[in-house]
Parts: sequence; structure tokens; C-alpha cells
Amino acid sequence: MARNESSGDANAIVQAGTIHGGITVQGRSEPPLPPPRQLPRDAAGFVNRERTLADLDASLPLPDEVPSAGHAVVTTIAGAPGVGKTALAVHWAHRVRRWFTDGDLYVDMRGYGPGTPLGVEQVLDAFLRALHVPAQRIPAEADARAALYRSMLEGKRILVVVDNAASEGQVRPLLPAASTCMAIVTSRSRLSGLVAREGASRMTLDVLSAEESLGLLRDTIGPGRVDAEPQAAAELARRCSYLPLALRIIAERIANSPHTSLADFVDDLARADSQLDALRIDEDELSDVRAVFSWSYRALAHDTARFFRLLGAHAGADISTAAAASLAGMTIARTRGLLDVLTAAHLLQNPARDRYVLHDLLRVYAAERANADETPEQLSLVRRRLHSWYLNMAEEGRKVILPYSQAVPLAQVKAGVQLVPPTTVDEAMRWFEQERLNLLDTIRQAEQLGEYDVAWQLPVVSDGFWELKSYWSDWRDIHVIGLRAARAIGDRYGEASNLRCLGDAYWRTDQREQALDCYRRGVEASRAADAPWVEGFCLRGCGLIHEELGQIDDALEHYTQALNVFRVHRITRGEGMSLLSLGNCYRALSRTTDAIAHHQQAVAILEQLDDQWSIAWACHPLGLAYQQAGQFTEARDQHERALRLFRAFGDRRCEGTTLAALGDSLHALGDTVRAQRCWQDALLILDELADPHADMVRARLDPLDESHG
Repeated sequence: MARNESSGDANAIVQAGTIHGGITVQGRSEPPLPPPRQLPRDAAGFVNRERTLADLDASLPLPDEVPSAGHAVVTTIAGAPGVGKTALAVHWAHRVRRWFTDGDLYVDMRGYGPGTPLGVEQVLDAFLRALHVPAQRIPAEADARAALYRSMLEGKRILVVVDNAASEGQVRPLLPAASTCMAIVTSRSRLSGLVAREGASRMTLDVLSAEESLGLLRDTIGPGRVDAEPQAAAELARRCSYLPLALRIIAERIANSPHTSLADFVDDLARADSQLDALRIDEDELSDVRAVFSWSYRALAHDTARFFRLLGAHAGADISTAAAASLAGMTIARTRGLLDVLTAAHLLQNPARDRYVLHDLLRVYAAERANADETPEQLSLVRRRLHSWYLNMAEEGRKVILPYSQAVPLAQVKAGVQLVPPTTVDEAMRWFEQERLNLLDTIRQAEQLGEYDVAWQLPVVSDGFWELKSYWSDWRDIHVIGLRAARAIGDRYGEASNLRCLGDAYWRTDQREQALDCYRRGVEASRAADAPWVEGFCLRGCGLIHEELGQIDDALEHYTQALNVFRVHRITRGEGMSLLSLGNCYRALSRTTDAIAHHQQAVAILEQLDDQWSIAWACHPLGLAYQQAGQFTEARDQHERALRLFRAFGDRRCEGTTLAALGDSLHALGDTVRAQRCWQDALLILDELADPHADMVRARLDPLDESHG
């Protein structure tokens, strides 16, 4: 939800002139939240690496250690792609996770492969949320996030696994400082800087030995077949370059062919290897495994092989069953069967329910096969189907979560797209959260491929999610791309829409000058595009900035212009929100009668729409206007209604500020006991969110505490 569409009255939420404050609170206590447990599934049938596991065991802080002034243990695991770094780190982490009683954090930094690496800001945001920091408390700047993150880990026993890091810079802000915590970092790089500056211990993971490789084959295909053909087994291990990834793939195929000799497999692999000589180039990361991949790929059934290579066209790091079905233009049932086949063959991983991941090397190989075995037109159609799925699913989610937010004409749904729209707000929000990184990757890929319609539409239809969940930097970034994409095709409507959203993103992060510039340019573009909905909310956005700056006359002018646009074009919700904003200005000017009248009109209009979220926003300032007029019974009734609605939507900040205002009305009515309880509950919430209004509530409670003392 764009803030200037639904509220616009942040300054009016708490009546700063009437709440003064500070105390020690005794309020409702919430049950403790569970510790984060983010490790992906352990590798099935993990074998070997006993010496390395023992070394990791030795680095583990002892359970009876008390916190000291020392540093957290940091261990880096370096090695070539496919050598098993992630499997080792995750397997060991599962072995010791019970020692880390306060949880484990995991992130794949995506430092290698075709996708966009994760930024430190994104990871810190995710870690802080996993540590139960309210989204509104998470700072916008990376340094401030890192400081808060270290503070949250202090005194706790938490294991942090940072996977696939490309550089020290990706890692340093994620390292805990507490001596009771530990971090494991995997990388293809040696990350020497972490050893020098952070005192990290370094393990370099080599390929398996010949004996260990044979042990892995024995574990998978049985000792009888390996011992019966020792030379052939040894040659298979050599042709896999002793890499666990390649060995598991080849072993799985052998296990499914019990009547074929190992010598026959060696011959097949040798032929595949000789056919690929022309593809070998220096610094080719697939050079050690391409023959194994090719051999396994060509053994797949035709439709399975095509499905595998099409997965290489996906920009994201993981994919859901429904997204994969749309990518391939298949039914979900058929897609699930193919996913199971590839997972069983170790060509695909299934780290969580309904989520699938290609190893970095297999992603590169799948993309290589897609480019070789599909025409450019076919690949374009495949990507368009997937982009269409993300776009239309996001639109379905928007309609469930924020039905009165901006709707845009979407790119046509491609045949084969499998849409299963969410039916509840919880379902929609869960889908957005699961697909968050894929949405970012899809927007970037659409722009890179010249699909500019998707690149500007997807940011707009998903806009509300980023704000509701306080993903500030991602929210801003998607609209920067959306604006660029709209301008690339001269789409003034797309330009205006992204300018409005970008203005909201700047406003919510207190970048008022940039926000005002976006709103002004949005007004111009929306008029050129004949888009009154966007024009009205851009005008209202300008008013919000002026109101915050104390320029009430300018704010009134813009709100009035917005109201006229909405009334002329019968945009009912916009009319209600503009009346609400005008009421706020009149209240600031102490024109209480006008304020009450405008707020009452706003509530009536929003009730006609049954827009419960916006009704709550309108009831709250109406209550403040009644307070200003000395009509405290009416003020109490409005704040009680707003409180019920904010609680229904799970909006903690608004719940806290409404409780504070309700306490004011109750105190004025002589109900001191209930007023104190409201202020205490408000303070618990506002302190949790580090809201600046907490001190006002605290000071309001001080005199009451003293009188009771």
C-alpha cells in the first residue's frame, strides 16, 4: 500500500502537544517467540570429510563457556565449485545446532552463478527480521543495520552460516561479535582478508581422495558392484574429477541401472567427454564436470531434458512448482513429476517444501543447454510465460491485500501460465514473501531482455507489499527500474505510476526533497497520460510533504486540487483520503469545526466502500479532532473503533499510537485506571518499535506513578 494512498497523516497519529512522557511499565507480556531456525535440509547420505568435520568440532565454543571479551569464532571453507562446501557446512551445522540454543541463521549470498548477488543491506534486513526485530525498527542504512544486528546477537548462542560469498565485503557486516556465537563462511575465494583482520580460521576443501570417492560410490550403488569392477569404479571417479556433485549424479544413474556394468558406463562417459573437446576453454568452470552433466542430460527422457534446460532460463535462485509449470507451459501435476525425477537424479535440490534449487554449476549448464538446444524465439516465449506468471500472481495478490490500490492494464497472460490466485490476505502476503527475491530478479531480467512492459508493471502491482513489509531499499530500487523501463518505451502512464510509487518510497524514508520532486514529475506525466487516479494521488503526495514541512497553505492547495480531480473523475476512495488530509490541515490551524466536518465526510465515504483499513486511518484523526474540540466521549468512541481495526490488520505501530490517544480521552473523562492501562500498553508497543512517541507516553505516565507511589 502506498502511504500517500492510505494514510497521509503520520504526524497526526499522536497528539504531541497533549502527551508528555516516561515510566517503568507493567503491561501485558507476550509469549517468547521461537528462535530462528533457517538451515536448509541436511544433505541425504552425507559421507566422508571426517577429518574436516573433526576440525570444525574443535572450533566449536564449549557449552559451559561463559561470555568473554573475545571474538566470535569465524571459520571459512574455501574450495572449487562442486567440491561440497555447502553440503559440508550445512551438514556440520545440523550436527551442532542443538548447542546454539538461540537459533541459526543461513543465507546464500549468490556470489557466483548467473543471478544477482545479494546485497549486505538485504541480508541484514532478513537476519534482523528473523531475530524478531519489528520491520519498522530496522534502520535504512547498512552500517546502522549491522550495529543493531551485532547488538541483537550479544549474549546469545547463535550460529551464522554465510554461503557462497564472493568477497570479504559481502561477509564482514554479517559476522557476530559475541564470543558465544559462531560464523561459517563458504566461498570459492580464500577470503584472506577475513583471516588477516577478523582472525578467521581457514579450511580449504579439496576434491575427495580416490578412496573417499570410491566410498561415496559404494554408499550409493552398493559395495558389491564397486568391488566387482575396481578399475572401472576408479576410472569413473577420475572422470568425475573426484567432485562430490558429479559423483552423486553419476552414482544415482548407475544405481538405477543394475544390469549395466561399470565398464559400460566408463565407455559411455568417455564418448561424451570426447564429444565435448571443442567446448573446453581456459577458465571454464564447467570443464571438470561438463562431461558428467552432458552424459546425464542426454540420458534423460526428451521432455525431462527440455524441462531441465528451461530451468536455466529462470533468473531467480530458486523456483516453486507453480512457477516451473508456467515456465514450461505444463500442468502442475506433470511439472511435479518432472521435478521429482530431476531431484532423484541429483540434478535438482529440494531444500524446502515446493521449492527447488539448481546448484550453481548446474544452473550454468542448464542455461548453456537452453541456449544451444532452444531457438531464441523459444527462449523468449519461455521467459515471457514465467514473467507473465509473476506479474499476474502479483496482481492477484494486490487485489486481495489492497483492493483499492492502483490497478494497471497488464501485459497479456501467455498460454500455459498456471495461476492459482490467493484467496486471503495471509495467503497473498505469504506468496509475496516467498517470491520476494524472485520478483526482484524478474524485474531486473525483464528490463535486461527489453520486456519493458513487465519491467514497469510488476513494480507497480507489487508496490504495496514492499511498503507493508518495510523493505525500504528494495521498494525504492524496483521503481527506479520501473521508471527507467517506462521511459525506454515512452509509456507516460508507466512513468507516472512509478514516479508516484517512488515518491512514496522516498517519503517513507524521510527523503522529502526527492519525494516532492517525484510527485511533481508524476503530476506532469499523469496529465500527459490522462491518468487522473495517479494525478490525484501525486497531488496529494505533494500536499503531504508540504504538511510535514509546516507549509499548511501549500498543503491545503494541493489537497484541494487532488479532491477536485477525484470528484470530477468519481474516484471515491481518493475523495475520502483527500478529505481526510484536508481535515488534518484544519486541525493544525485549530479550525476544529472544519476538521471534524471533513473527517466525518471521509469516514462516511470510506464506509460506503467498506475499506476497513482506510476507515481506521480516518477514525483516528477524527478522534483527535474531537479531542481538540473537548468532545472526549466522541473521541473515545472513534479511537476504540480505530484500535479494533488496527489490531485486526496486525498494525502494531498504529495500535500503539491509537492506544496513546485513547488514553488521553479516557483520562479527560476521569477514567484514570483505564487511561493508565492504555498508556502502559501503548508504551510497550512503541518502545518495541523504537518509536519517538514512546517518550511522550512515558512522561504522561510519570505523574500517575508518583501519585500511586
